[in-house]
Amino acid sequence: MKILFVAGDPKPERWTAPLQQRLPDADLQVWDPDGPATNADYAIVWNPPAELFEREPQLKAIFSLGAGVDKLVSLPAVARGLTVVRVEDAGMSVQMAEYVLYHLLESSRQMDLYRDQQAQAHWKIHRPIRREDWPVGVMGLGQIGSRVASALASLDYPVSGWARSPHQLAGVITYHGADGLGDFLSNTRVLVNTLPLTDHTRNLMDYDLLSQLQPGALVINVGRGEQLVDQDLLQALDEGHVARAVLDVFRQEPLPTDHPFWTHPKVTVTPHISARTLRETTIDQIADKIRAHADGKPVSGVVDIQRGY
Repeated sequence: MKILFVAGDPKPERWTAPLQQRLPDADLQVWDPDGPATNADYAIVWNPPAELFEREPQLKAIFSLGAGVDKLVSLPAVARGLTVVRVEDAGMSVQMAEYVLYHLLESSRQMDLYRDQQAQAHWKIHRPIRREDWPVGVMGLGQIGSRVASALASLDYPVSGWARSPHQLAGVITYHGADGLGDFLSNTRVLVNTLPLTDHTRNLMDYDLLSQLQPGALVINVGRGEQLVDQDLLQALDEGHVARAVLDVFRQEPLPTDHPFWTHPKVTVTPHISARTLRETTIDQIADKIRAHADGKPVSGVVDIQRGY
C-alpha cells in the first residue's frame, strides 16, 4: 500500500512518522512538486495542488486533514468522482463549543462592563441575566454544530438549530430548509454559524438574513468567511440591529490589514483558531480509515461531492 502525504507542512515528519508507526506496512512518501509519480493508492491532503491528480490518476481515495472540504471538492478531478474522506471531529467540536460559549458569556454576562468598572475602581453589581433574553440559533447541525447547540442548551440557554435537512437534538428546537429559516431567525438573538461552504450557503449571511434576527443580535461566524457578506454585516452593526460580531473566518486569510473589521469597535477578530485539528487524534482516525478502506470495509466520513460535505 502506497500513501502520499500532500499537506505543505514545513515539518511533514510530525505527521508521517506517527502515521508510519500506525501503518507499518505502508510505503509512505511526502509529495515532491518536482518529483516523479509515485503510483500511490491513497493521498493524505490539505489544500492539494491540482497537479497531484494529474500525476497520480490511479488514486483510490484521498483523506482530508480537516473537516472543511469546500476547496477540495471544487477541484475538477475530485468533482469527477474521486472518493474524498474527511476528518470527523478530531477534537474540534469541543473546542468550537468552548469558543462560542466564551463569547456568548462575554456578552450575556456583561463582562465588558465589569472590565470598564475595574478600570475606574468602581464597585457595582448589576442584575443577573435572564437566559430567555439570549436565545441562541445554531446554523448547521453536523457533529460540530450539534456539540455547540447541546453545550449551550445544557446551561439553560434557549437553543434552536437550523439545517438543510431535518434533525433531532435533545433540548434543541430544530428547523430545516428554506421554509424553516425565517422562523429560526426570528427566534434568534445569538446567531452561530457552523455551516459548511456550498453553493447554497455562500453569501447566505447577508443584510436580509441579519435583519431577521432579534434586535441587539450577537453574530458568531465559525463556519466559512465566504458565507458572510462583509459590507452587509458592517451596515447592520452601524445601524445597531446587530450589537456585536465575533468573526473567526474570513473571505481572505490572513485578513488584510486595511479591512474595517480590524478596527470596528463592535467586531472581535480571531485568526481562524476556534477549533484546531488535533494531530494525534487526526492521525489515529486517518490511519483507521485507510486500513478499513484497504480491507474493503465501510468508511465513515465519505464526502457527498454533489452536496459539498
